[in-house]
Amino acid sequence: MIVRAPPLSAAGFAATTISFGPARMGFGLFVPEFRTAFSMSTSSVGLVSSIGFSGFLAGLLGAQALLRRWGPEAPVLLGLIAATIGMSVIAMAPSITVLAFGVFCASSSAGFTWTPFNDAVHRKVMDGNRPAALSTISTGTSVGIALAALAALAVSQSGWSWRASWALFAVASFGVLMVNWSTLRKVEKAPDAIRVTTPWRRFLGARALSLFAIAFVMGTTSAIYIAFAADQMTQAGGVAGLSRATTPALVFFVYGLFGVTGLFTGRLYKLVGLALLLRGAMMAGAVSAAFVVLLPGTWFALVLSAGLQGIHVMMISAVIAFWSERLYPARPSLGFTITLLCMAAGNVLGPVAAGFASDAYGARPMFLGSGAFAFLTGVLLRRRHLVARRETGE
Repeated sequence: MIVRAPPLSAAGFAATTISFGPARMGFGLFVPEFRTAFSMSTSSVGLVSSIGFSGFLAGLLGAQALLRRWGPEAPVLLGLIAATIGMSVIAMAPSITVLAFGVFCASSSAGFTWTPFNDAVHRKVMDGNRPAALSTISTGTSVGIALAALAALAVSQSGWSWRASWALFAVASFGVLMVNWSTLRKVEKAPDAIRVTTPWRRFLGARALSLFAIAFVMGTTSAIYIAFAADQMTQAGGVAGLSRATTPALVFFVYGLFGVTGLFTGRLYKLVGLALLLRGAMMAGAVSAAFVVLLPGTWFALVLSAGLQGIHVMMISAVIAFWSERLYPARPSLGFTITLLCMAAGNVLGPVAAGFASDAYGARPMFLGSGAFAFLTGVLLRRRHLVARRETGE
């Protein structure tokens, strides 16, 4: 049965607000506090960040198994339970080991919650409304980041411990869990009759390889930014007129605020086409990484860098959601899962490699190298491999 998009989009938006907001991105928001509380080096920051992103990868794999057996309700609810538990553990963490466990659990929620909504939207929303619905769901990330940043800013200004923010995040996660429990009970699992076995070669065509490469590059560069950008700007002295402690909150607030542009990705795709949209998003990521270190301690660099990073991540996230749904109409969730596994691989490899590179060569070469990775990807994109039309024959 085809249903109206708003209720399902709203539930997905709320889930990604929590799971891709504070649960997945929150570690980077509080790196300066974690450094002080647990005496963390740059390489250990990168290691814990990669552990968190490996939770995202594990959640992706678990979601696919749960989705096929029980439908979207089971993985989404499990993911929100993991977010609630993980953020509660972070709030009470006595050591870096416990902190890493909490980050792993919290970040796994993003893997559990995102792909099931691609499946539900594919089956429950009319074809013409799907890009908008998927863009709405993925853009929940930007709102979650902005709200997390405001909570962190309020805590820093009030003098409360950073642990209070994480306790607040856990309470909000429980509320979203209840909302999704109510909504997703109405979305049944896919009937056995329409479960199609797709040969693996169908996932490895030229257009699919381009999709996977873009997901990997975005996963790598965005994870490096999330793990290190706010801390680097803090160490550079923050911005004039404000205390250094407010810098991470400002970075992630601007990131989330500009990321709301992801809501317009579907419209931009229709207006300018996929190739130009992706090139622009990749160039935004390249400039964003470079300005972390080119003009340290200035408002201009902070707003430009964080804003462009938000646009880069949210628009590419929306693109890979509706692009994979178009490429694999018979297996939308599996196609999206494979795409996100490529992104997750970049998430895991990026921060740990960048952490060691920063310790060895400094932050400036590390951020400029990350920006160059995104820039070259944009330059090398080829229009013939970026056709987001519906594939047939699956």
